[in-house]
Parts: sequence; C-alpha cells; structure tokens
Amino acid sequence: MNTLTLAMRDSSTMVRRQLKRLVRYPSMTVQLIVTPVILLLLFVYIFGGTLGTGIGGGRDTYVNYVVPGILLMAAATAATGTAVMVATDMTEGIIARFRTMRISRASVLTGHVVGSVIQQLLGMTVLIGIALAIGFRPNATVVEWLAAVGLLTLFIVAITWLSVALGLKSSSPEAASNAPMPLVLLPFLGSGFVPTDSMPTVLRWFADYQPFTPIMETVRGLLLGTPIGNSGAIATAWCVGIAALSYLWAKSTFNKA
Repeated sequence: MNTLTLAMRDSSTMVRRQLKRLVRYPSMTVQLIVTPVILLLLFVYIFGGTLGTGIGGGRDTYVNYVVPGILLMAAATAATGTAVMVATDMTEGIIARFRTMRISRASVLTGHVVGSVIQQLLGMTVLIGIALAIGFRPNATVVEWLAAVGLLTLFIVAITWLSVALGLKSSSPEAASNAPMPLVLLPFLGSGFVPTDSMPTVLRWFADYQPFTPIMETVRGLLLGTPIGNSGAIATAWCVGIAALSYLWAKSTFNKA
C-alpha cells in the first residue's frame, strides 16, 4: 500500500472509533441535540410573538427568521463536545499510545473531525425536522437546499477544526469545555435572532462584520428567498479561512505535544 492508502485506512479506523464512542456514550449527543431544540421552542413560543411583530410579522414569520441562527448555534454547541473529547484523549494517554503505533498521525485528528461532522449533520437534520413541525416553511428549490446544506457543512468543518485546536491547547477536559463557549454567543451578537439594524451603532458594526452573520444571512436567503447580496462570498471566505487556519493550528499543536 502507498502512503495515501494507508492514511485513508487509518483515518477510517479512527472515524469508526469516534462513531462507536458516540453510540457508547450517547448523553453528549443527546445534549447537543436537545439544547438547540429547547432554544428553538423557547424563542418561537415565548418570544416569537413579540420579536415577530418587531420584524413585520408574527410568530409564523419569526420561526422562519430564527432557524438559521439556531442551526449555527447548534454547531457551535457541538464544538464544545468535540473539544472535550480531544482534550480527554490528550490527557488520558491514548494519544501517546497511538504515537507508538504504525498509523498515520493525521488520522487521529481526522477521526475526531469526521466523526463530529457526521454527528452535527444528524443533529441539524433533527433540528430542521422539528422546525418544520412547528411552522418553518422554506421555499427553496432543490439546488438552493443543496447550496444551503453545502455551506452549513463547510461551516461545520471549519468550526470542528477550530474546536479540535482548542481541545489540543486545553490543559484538561474541564478547560476544553469552556474554550468554545464564546462561539455560542456569536449568533446572539449577529443577525441570528434580530436584524442587526435594530442594534446600537457599535454593536451593529460588530454584528455586521463578525463571521456568523454572513453565514446566517446566506442560509436564510437560500432557504427563504431573502436578499443575499455579497454575503455568500463573504460566508464562504470566512468558512475556508477558519478551516485552513484552525487545521494548521491543530496540526502544529498536535505535532508539538
């Protein structure tokens, strides 16, 4: 076998390891799915009437508006679980054991990333299903759905590599559980729950230029037909940039550990 074939074989083994871990310890997966669902129900049924009126509609209008923000929040929440699993591997000695084996070093991190991406895509599928059940009504074509799923997948890959890097830099699983928490706040400090033009000037500037806002606006535009403008290109650039820098950071940290 050549080097690439061996790396792919080792990576598939590590992906299976991660998926088996998710099955064996389902509490983390359940938590990562349940938390965004609770937030969705909270914002739609408790705040949706008032916030929907503020954007020129009602609860039915607001459920359409808020779903993209909840989807990104779900990915940011899942980043916490990924960081904890990476930090656990680093502190429990399994990584040291892997280093003594004839396996591709890159496969260890690849296993975490691919396993987490699969977990998050399944979680988003459940979340979209519940959103549809409570009134989410996208009017996207098949092509627009594929584009939205593609962008969300690219975002998940980016945020997962970032969480892997944060897990590698953390001194313990407890510290890793706190490192990605600021990511969960970014949908609130963007256009996830209210339009940015309703915010004070300084906060609106931050909301308009932070990475989550163009991603949410692009997903919202693809699924609901709202204007996208240049948000699509900006969103893609943010995702690719975060993924590339996080990958290099994670690789460098892992090699030095």
